[in-house]
Amino acid sequence: MEKYEFLKNGQREWDNEESQISRSAKRVNIVSIKLIKEDSFLYPERRVTSPTDAYNLLKRFLIEADREYFVVVCLDTKRQPTAINICHIGSLNASIVHPREVLKVGILSNSASIIVGHNHPSNDPTPSREDVEITKRLVEAGKIVGIEVVDHIIACSDRYISLKQEGII
Repeated sequence: MEKYEFLKNGQREWDNEESQISRSAKRVNIVSIKLIKEDSFLYPERRVTSPTDAYNLLKRFLIEADREYFVVVCLDTKRQPTAINICHIGSLNASIVHPREVLKVGILSNSASIIVGHNHPSNDPTPSREDVEITKRLVEAGKIVGIEVVDHIIACSDRYISLKQEGII
């Protein structure tokens, strides 16, 4: 059986089985990917039809937190939430979020769209420059993989800002 390996110049070298065994081998894991349901709750509104609906859904995860939490809500084609994931827990005033991690749960959940949200423990929902930048990156990444980013909600205990209403999405 012939095998190949890449040489330093990028070309392939075909070897037979015997010479391959004499070289040190790299173990490659065979994996499967799955979501694990940790908990659930009943959502009486059934659909997320407005930023207020999104805020009401997200605030149970965000308003009591002492650090920034970044949450992803996965939606089906009828805008019904199917899964919620706390994607990242940051520090008192920052959260480093990467589109790969945000969209991973949407892909694994077969989501048509997502809503993202995070809290500002300072209780001022004014979006930072970083909030605007990550939102734009998420929208672009979502377009590439076919998952619409419907909104980004910045939640505080008694108010919120929708980046869709602000014209950023």
